Amino acid sequence: MGFQIPPEVLVLAGLCILVILFSFAAFAKLYRKAGPHEALVVYGFRGMRIIKGKGTVIIPMIENARELSLELMSFDVAPKQDLYTKQGVAVTVEAVAQIKVKSDTESIMTASEQFLTKTPIEREGLIRLVMEGHLRGIIGQLTVEEIVKQPEMVSDRMRSTCAEDMNKMGLEVISFTIKEVRDQNEYITNMGRPDIARIKRDADVATAEAERDTAMKRAIAQREAAVAKAQADQERVLAETLSLAKQSEAQRDLEVKKAEFAEMVKRQQATADKSYEIQTNIMQQQLVVESVKVQKAEKEQQVLVQEAEIARREKELIATVLKPAEIERQRIETLAGAEKQRLILEAEGKATNIRDQGEAEAEIIFKKGEAEAKAMNVKAEAFQEYNQAAVIDKLISGLPEIVRALAAPLAQVDRITVVSTGDGHSAGVNKITGDITQMAAQVPALFEALSGMSVHDLMSKVRSIGDKSSKPGDGDSNGTPAEQ
Repeated sequence: MGFQIPPEVLVLAGLCILVILFSFAAFAKLYRKAGPHEALVVYGFRGMRIIKGKGTVIIPMIENARELSLELMSFDVAPKQDLYTKQGVAVTVEAVAQIKVKSDTESIMTASEQFLTKTPIEREGLIRLVMEGHLRGIIGQLTVEEIVKQPEMVSDRMRSTCAEDMNKMGLEVISFTIKEVRDQNEYITNMGRPDIARIKRDADVATAEAERDTAMKRAIAQREAAVAKAQADQERVLAETLSLAKQSEAQRDLEVKKAEFAEMVKRQQATADKSYEIQTNIMQQQLVVESVKVQKAEKEQQVLVQEAEIARREKELIATVLKPAEIERQRIETLAGAEKQRLILEAEGKATNIRDQGEAEAEIIFKKGEAEAKAMNVKAEAFQEYNQAAVIDKLISGLPEIVRALAAPLAQVDRITVVSTGDGHSAGVNKITGDITQMAAQVPALFEALSGMSVHDLMSKVRSIGDKSSKPGDGDSNGTPAEQ
């Protein structure tokens, strides 16, 4: 069974809490705080005291407290009547003043004595009257020009003049600024006209001077431009003259080069013509040499052919008639010689071998000479048997080889430059073919120079050979006449 609090205790505790709460509420209501923008003036049983930036307890019935604003007050200072300057000119001045209560305790107490029971409008009215009075006095001591041109000086005088009166009310002037100064007689407007005229005059003079300087500079620039243009024209004329001179020199050099080139072409053409003639003579000489070589080669080939024919006939005769008997004889002689050689070799040794070799070589040389003699005889008989047709055929069939040999040196030339002078058919390529034709026409003369016999005599002999071969009884072994 737990412990239970009696109800009477709970009621008593609740009442105590309520009393404490009401006490705190009452104390909070009695405690007054002053913000940084205000001062709390407490007066009563304990005398007057100033509370600023902190709080205090106000005992009811025996003490009371009022708030005094410390904020900046800004208002217009514009007297309704015109203010007269030192010159007697009536002007209207509008200004703005910023005033506040000083922060020290004595000033707050002074201000509370002056303004604590007044509304802000009434307070500003009192301050404006004081400010307007001082402004009227200051304006009366100054000229319009000073007021208009030196507003800072007016503000400084205003602050210094009002400072003592403001001090007596616990106030201070933070700033005083003139917004506008005007008059009904247009004094201020006319005041600036001399300056305006002077400024305008100075501007006109400056403009005229500037125009004068501009004109002078323009004239100088034009003169310099004219001088530069004249110099440029002179340089252009000089350049054109030099260019024409250069062109004339170039034209002269071109003409000289053309003349030199034409002379060189003619010289080279003459050299080419002379070289062509020299080359033609050299080719003719080479043609003669090649013709001789061709004839020599033909003769050598004919001899080889005849020798081959003789050898063939000899081998055929030996193979058909002499070979069997010779083989038998050689067999018997070989047997006898072998026996003889055996005996000789046994007796004589190396001496016998050397002698046999010499005899064999002598026998070979004898056989070779005998064969060559027979071939020459056969070739001579063959030449004797040539008739007219054979000789003509041999002569004509050799002409293409001769002509080919004549033209062979031209095949060794890489390039031939033909310079045509327009002298009819003997110019250009026609001259080459004409020269080759002339060389071919010299073949009979070449033949006569090599053989010592004219072609006419040779043809006559050919006809005589043909006549002899056509006599009766000159046919072959079968009684057939020889071919013509």
